[in-house]
Amino acid sequence: MMSLISQNVPSVNKAKKAEGENVDEPLYLRASEDAEDEKESVVDISRIKKRKKARKERDEKLALEQEREMEKLENSLFGSLNPIEFGKEEEEAQDDIDRSADFFFDRSRNDELLVYEDDAEVLEESNEKEKTKLRKPVWVDDEEERTNVNIGKVNRLRKLRKEEDEGVIPGPEYVARLRAQHAKLNPGTEWAQLDLRAGGGRYYDCESSDEENGAVLARGYEDVDELLRTNEDLVVKSSVKLLPGLLECSRLMDANVHEPSNGPINSVQFHRNTQLLLAAGLDRRLRFFQIDGRRNAKIQSVFLDDCPIRKASFLPDGSQVILSGRRNFFYSFDLVQAKVDKIGPLVGREEKSLEVFEVSPDSSTIAFVGNEGYILLVSTKSKELIGTLKMNGTVRSLAFTDDGMQLLSFGGDGQVYHWDLRTRTCFHKAVDEGCINGTSLCTSPNGALFAAGSNSGIVNVYNRDEFLGGKRKPIKTVENLTTRMDFLKFNNDAQILAICSSMKKNSLKLVHIPSFTVFSNWPPPNKTLHYPRCLDFSPGGGFMAIGNAAGKVLLYKLHHYSHA
Repeated sequence: MMSLISQNVPSVNKAKKAEGENVDEPLYLRASEDAEDEKESVVDISRIKKRKKARKERDEKLALEQEREMEKLENSLFGSLNPIEFGKEEEEAQDDIDRSADFFFDRSRNDELLVYEDDAEVLEESNEKEKTKLRKPVWVDDEEERTNVNIGKVNRLRKLRKEEDEGVIPGPEYVARLRAQHAKLNPGTEWAQLDLRAGGGRYYDCESSDEENGAVLARGYEDVDELLRTNEDLVVKSSVKLLPGLLECSRLMDANVHEPSNGPINSVQFHRNTQLLLAAGLDRRLRFFQIDGRRNAKIQSVFLDDCPIRKASFLPDGSQVILSGRRNFFYSFDLVQAKVDKIGPLVGREEKSLEVFEVSPDSSTIAFVGNEGYILLVSTKSKELIGTLKMNGTVRSLAFTDDGMQLLSFGGDGQVYHWDLRTRTCFHKAVDEGCINGTSLCTSPNGALFAAGSNSGIVNVYNRDEFLGGKRKPIKTVENLTTRMDFLKFNNDAQILAICSSMKKNSLKLVHIPSFTVFSNWPPPNKTLHYPRCLDFSPGGGFMAIGNAAGKVLLYKLHHYSHA
């Protein structure tokens, strides 16, 4: 029996050795080793946690020090910019009130807008006494009064200047201008809120912001209810000065990106509703685009089989488009009926070309440049010749005055003629100073100024009343271009004059009025305009379209103007 047991023990030990166990080691030693291993693992874990915690605290401390260093650096470079954050706590508190609808109730427009229920009784008593008063800020930072910001030295703050040489301004004024700039770039719907003028608590100094933005209520409508019952002009845009030096602008998607022209663009013009733009050129197509600055979708295209288009223009009333080329006839396109009519040749005239014309502001007359110094007057209704005017030299350019009663003409003898269209007589004639051969002419929208360009690239700007009074000296002579002046155009408020020559690449300059200095950042650096041939500003001044010889219509946004 004992022998059998002794024989079985080695077999079991062999089996355990085969399984990888140490049969010779006592059990208590193995348990102690396991306890030591477990203790060492716990110690290692605690060390790792301590190292992670120390590393995290060190990183947080380093980040805090870096943030403080950045703040010191910003303050040393730009001055204290803390006013940018003024009112942030007030806005956050207001947002908390808006989110917790259980703790406030709505009142009439003459009462406080938002109040806590706990304070309702107290506020009701105070509201009875201060119904006509505007709400005061809940919290005012004393730092705001002591802070001064230099907006003249920091490039990104120069747009807040009201005068060219303005520098340091106090903190409250800085905050107000920032809010006005934000309201200018992001127009809201404040007019729809009846409590804005009476309650006024949710918008910081909104009336002063409107004044900064140049928008005021029309006269005679001090009450919002009365204003909303009218269909008249609700907002009167006061004049805002455009500063000289740098023109704030940005390039947008080309206006004709969906269908570029196969030839040079000779005419671009905005419709009076701002969104519609026409583009026409030597490929014999008239194209219409809806301009929004993002998609600029194509609306329609009209093909003229026998007339490469030299000029196309809307009638000021927006009902028709007049198109002409180097032909003895012209076309009229009715926008309402989408109908094209061919007019001409004109009875009693043997003209070879009607490619140059101008339309009167009252949409009653079209003035064509004719042969041998003749100016042909055509009625927009009957499309028939109603009269002629005769210059001593050849006619090169025409321009109507703002009321449409007078016409200016300019040509080969270097003289500027003033015509009275009621009597069809010339009542004034004078030589453009230094001009031998005149090539282009335009008048400002208000009729106060006119500009005359010559084949030498010189542009003279005159005060029209002084010129008619006998003063022959121009108020400014622009000599930035050296090739033939082909195109002149004032913008809607006569603060910008565009001068253009198609003889040389990038020959387009924008002149600031009334300082009569050229914007130094135009044309934009590293961006070619190719050979510019025509230009137009949108009715609100926000867009500028440029047609070039490559068949493209370049579109730019002028940031000074808030409306297109």
